[in-house]
Amino acid sequence: MIEESPLGRPTGYPDSYAPECLHPIARSESRPAGMPVFYGEDVWNAWELTWLSPKGTPRVATAEIRVPADSANIVESKSLKLYLNSFSMSRFDAADDVAACISSDLSASAGAEVSVRLDAGNGGNTVESLPGASLDTLDVICDRWEVDPQVLNADRDEIVEESLHTHLLRSLCPVTAQPDTGSLLIEYRGPRLDREGLLRYVVSFRRHSDFHEACVERIFRDISERCAPNSLTVYARYQRRGGIDINPFRCSQPGSAENLRLWRQ
Repeated sequence: MIEESPLGRPTGYPDSYAPECLHPIARSESRPAGMPVFYGEDVWNAWELTWLSPKGTPRVATAEIRVPADSANIVESKSLKLYLNSFSMSRFDAADDVAACISSDLSASAGAEVSVRLDAGNGGNTVESLPGASLDTLDVICDRWEVDPQVLNADRDEIVEESLHTHLLRSLCPVTAQPDTGSLLIEYRGPRLDREGLLRYVVSFRRHSDFHEACVERIFRDISERCAPNSLTVYARYQRRGGIDINPFRCSQPGSAENLRLWRQ
């Protein structure tokens, strides 16, 4: 339950291994009946992971965490932050042991196998760009401040395959009302989407309160129902909060997301 999570509450920050910090939230709480079939995953990047070697020397790394979209639960983000912070004064023999520990704990919390990969900075993280055409230069009137799928339209007489993106995605945390901002990629094959209507639709999330994962699934559902694409991918790259960024990926066919680091990440 969201109400039982540490989100929005004063908490301590344990610095010794504390898996009990993890707080699962059932995906079913934000998935209405009649959702279209989709596949995907949530790609989490943790930028502040640190632990101690057996001799007490600090080690640092980033962690790429992939949670399957069909897992029973998501892990509430503040609880994940508290959990990862609890490694800071804990000793591990090797980075692989840290990754295996995180994977085991998150898999138990999410109810599905969660993969974890650590990067100690040897390969570097280059800044990349989303593919396709940007919607952000369109000259449109934005006046819908509640999510409004009615502005989504498609030309059923023109079948295309294209990629579109915008950096204007914004929603609100359902507990704290803090803003979550990010970029959105939409790739599809089917009736040509009306770009102005699509941008107005994305902007209509500006005051919408929900978790990142639920917002992306709402976008996937609304485009599927209103525009009937033959195939659809919706991928959001949110900015980090608390040293963690969350990037939900939903697709009409099985696949995995490329973990692109964007200019604001």
